[in-house]
Amino acid sequence: MSFQVTVQPSGRQFSCEEDETVLGAAIRAGVGLPYGCKNGACGSCKGKLVEGRVTHGAHQEKALSVAEEERGMALFCCAKPHSDLVIEAREVLGVGEFPIKKLPTRVAKIDRVADDVVVLSLQLPANERLQYKAGQYIEFLLKDGKRRSYSMANAPHLDEHLTLHIRHMYGGLFTDHVFNNMKERDILRFEGPLGTFFLREESDKPMVLLASGTGFAPIKAIIEQAIHNGSKRPMTLYWGGRRPKDLYMASLCEQWARDLPHFTYVPVVSEALPEDNWTGRTGFVHHAVIEDLPDLSGHQVYACGAPVMVDAAKRDFVGRCGLPEDEFLADAFTSEADAADAVLTTTPAF
Repeated sequence: MSFQVTVQPSGRQFSCEEDETVLGAAIRAGVGLPYGCKNGACGSCKGKLVEGRVTHGAHQEKALSVAEEERGMALFCCAKPHSDLVIEAREVLGVGEFPIKKLPTRVAKIDRVADDVVVLSLQLPANERLQYKAGQYIEFLLKDGKRRSYSMANAPHLDEHLTLHIRHMYGGLFTDHVFNNMKERDILRFEGPLGTFFLREESDKPMVLLASGTGFAPIKAIIEQAIHNGSKRPMTLYWGGRRPKDLYMASLCEQWARDLPHFTYVPVVSEALPEDNWTGRTGFVHHAVIEDLPDLSGHQVYACGAPVMVDAAKRDFVGRCGLPEDEFLADAFTSEADAADAVLTTTPAF
């Protein structure tokens, strides 16, 4: 059975089958609901259920609490309809601009850039090209039906290869394979482009770019795209890691800072050891932003990395620094463990 979903305030409408999620139907229809992980962990797709009834699948409490659900909020990545729906959500323009494809790809190169990070370069078939926006991601389609998501680390115009930054999560099904068994010329399959985290090219506001760990990957693509566009918007990159070696492309960031008069790089390390001889900024990376920019009311923020960092940054930037909520653009990296920690009950929302 099919139901109609109406999005406010835009008035856009799309159909949703009773066995698919509202977000899945929106993506299929090219309607730009905001989203990130698609597995009930990050909360990016949360919106208001104005009319109708849905049932929520497994999700994390932090993504949608019982109190929020009682107030009429819904998590569209795991909400399935039982009636026609009217929902309230901020639409992201440009999401449906490029087609979502399922493609084979060949591993062209595996470069280890840190003890636990590789840059994986992928070669598409000769007659194929993946069009995407800087900041978006792809999902690898594994043989067991599972998926693994990774952001493109290169801007779309630098498309000789798709490059991904992959951190080794010990015991992780996919990353163990990447680090221990994957070889050049191996064939993989993926779907993309996905996600609503990408460069908003129409804005002229100064950009704060906030990354932790391999959250640098889509931030790198966004910076490359801004440079390619000839953008003169001020850009300040704050990249955080536990130790200096976690900032595995620091030399590239330093080169940008030397070459671009409107670009500033601020590395932040939280757990430096004596042998690191670290003399730079220390502590939580988002605290460094607050120290330097206590008033963010005129800025636009792009944040990517561990969910705890992204959540804390949004709370503090919006609550303490005056950042407009719709100018906080984020992609919280969630893992298989995050999905497994989701609430394993289904709950109706009326």
